[in-house]
Order: sequence, then C-alpha cells, then structure tokens
Amino acid sequence: MASRVWQRHPRYSLFLFVVLASTFYLLGPYQAPAPPSDSSMRNLVAHDLPSRLARSERIYNKLLVDRKGLIKKFGSPPNVDPWPAYTVWDFFPAAFNCPHEVQRLGALGGGKWFCGLSRVEHKPDCVVYSVGINYESSFEAEILANTEGCEIWGYDFTVNSFGPQIPKSQVSRTHFQPYGLAGKDAHGPDDSPKMYTLQSLMKMNGAFSIDIERWEFETLAALIKPYLASGRPLPFGQLQLEIHIWNMSFEEYITWWEMLEAAGLAALLD
Repeated sequence: MASRVWQRHPRYSLFLFVVLASTFYLLGPYQAPAPPSDSSMRNLVAHDLPSRLARSERIYNKLLVDRKGLIKKFGSPPNVDPWPAYTVWDFFPAAFNCPHEVQRLGALGGGKWFCGLSRVEHKPDCVVYSVGINYESSFEAEILANTEGCEIWGYDFTVNSFGPQIPKSQVSRTHFQPYGLAGKDAHGPDDSPKMYTLQSLMKMNGAFSIDIERWEFETLAALIKPYLASGRPLPFGQLQLEIHIWNMSFEEYITWWEMLEAAGLAALLD
C-alpha cells in the first residue's frame, strides 16, 4: 500500500523529503561563522582607505556648495541670542565620514566618539592633549587602557590633577600642569593663572586632542593662522572639540569655521 502511494504521488514524496530535510537542518546545531579578526578588518579598511577618503571628500565638497546655496536662498540666520544655535548643523553638518572604526570613549560629559583609535593603538610616540579637565578623566583613562604608547598632557588651572578615573598603574603616562589655554602667552612671574597658547604647549610635546571651554575660537585661530600663512600642514590629525556658540553672530562663526576648513579640517560624521 505504501509503495503505491509513492508511485501514484511522486510530488508528495518529494515534498515530504524537502520538509524532513528542512526540519533536520533547522533543529541541527548552529555554528556561526567566525567573525573576522581585528587585524583582517584593519587590513580591509587600510586597503580601501584611498577610495573611502576620496568619496568623503566629494561629499564634503558638495556640502560647501550647498551651504552657499542655503545662505543665498534664506540669508544668514538672525542675530538673536543665539541665532538660533540649534540651526548650526543645518549650515555646518558633520558630513565627512570616518574612514576607520568608530567607538565611544569615556562616560557622560567626559565621553567622546573617536575615529580610528586602532591607528595609534601600538604607536610609540602618540601624544594626547587634554585641556579643561574639570576632574573628569574617563576619556583619558580609556585612551590609556586601549593604547600602548600614548601619553597624556593635561592642563587646567581650576583643578590640581587628573580625575580619579585614571588608575595608579597608568599614572606614569600622564603629565599635569595647572596652566590655562589662551590665544596669547601670559606665563610670566606675575601672571596668575599661567596662560599658554596651544602652539607653545606643543613645542614641549606633540598634539592629539583638546577640550577648551569657550576659548576654542581665539585659541584655534591663534594656532591655525600661522600654518595657513606658511602653507604647512597642521601638526595634528584629529581634533576633539566642544563648540560654544552662545553670544556669537553667524558671521563671526562662519568666518572662524571656514578658517578651519581652509586649513584642511572637516566636521567628522562618527
């Protein structure tokens, strides 16, 4: 009887075979493919780096044209207090894509999104500047934990040291001074607090990241203008920066921002 069923209904037997095979497949042990190693991912990104950078450059150049068109069509935002600040990224969007991996370092107000930490993971001469510490050092602690050779120079005249987030085992890679960051040097015997330009501090060490509350406009202008005038490249590859635009007109801001762009900087989408 059974054999006649298969002979009369060959499609039924084929259907039953497919159902059984699918059931065994679904109930069988699942073996996920091994994820690619960090080194293979870095090699893949490095191999494709020129095309990724070229694509981001095209996108950002289009943004520059679009910004001029936006201002021509709608005019500059009114100089109210602010102008209003929430429109800032309509005119200055973060349109340049990070060509490397992106990760969050630090917690809460001390945290920042970082592009390409693996590029300095084993770098022996990596220098990090942290200005405006405010006793919160979770970002700096993660930089130290995830790199072998990075050293951090911290400057803040309102506190006496880095925050408690940095473990004792990493203290030897940190250097602290109670200095402030400004657009001109003022660190004579009668100056208190001692103020330095970023360029002066860099003569002592190197450059990687800064965080300066409301001094970013004067400080960066003083740093970048000499490099623009001489045609030399900036002495850092990445700048982590908080921007405080309150009480600043749109015309003042766009002049400052376009100076950064002229020096080769671009807002990073990470």
